[in-house]
Amino acid sequence: MKLLIRFLAISIILLGLFSCDGDGYSSDPTPIPTTTTFNATLSGVREVPPNNSTATGTAVLTFNNTTKIFSITVTHNVVGANVAHIHKGAVGVSGDIVFPLTSTSATTYTYTSPALTTAQEADLKAELYYVNIHSATYSLPLGEIRGQLFKQGTGGGSY
Repeated sequence: MKLLIRFLAISIILLGLFSCDGDGYSSDPTPIPTTTTFNATLSGVREVPPNNSTATGTAVLTFNNTTKIFSITVTHNVVGANVAHIHKGAVGVSGDIVFPLTSTSATTYTYTSPALTTAQEADLKAELYYVNIHSATYSLPLGEIRGQLFKQGTGGGSY
């Protein structure tokens, strides 16, 4: 009987030793995703103040968490669009221009950023950037259509 108890005690101790990695924590931390995607739906009702434009647009921004560079493509149907930007501002708040967008066709703007500063990255991830497209009808400082950049999958984007 004593032999059986010793055997069981040693087995339990050995099982405990072999099942631990030494520090009680996983040695594989959860990796940070390589990219984070942001989406925006642009319309006149999202402008500050809202306008009656029937134009619409969408934006997809992909941020590389390693290089701190993003690329964005904006498609729209604004008649006579003449300039577009990314501005800093919360939903319902007008803000300063942060990044210019380049027109690649009558209905598309694109941009690839330099490496973002720590503050710019924090603003982007806090969803404090919006896309604004201007036209002759709705020129600076107002825009024709606007859309807040929300992290994909966060449920944002209601505005």
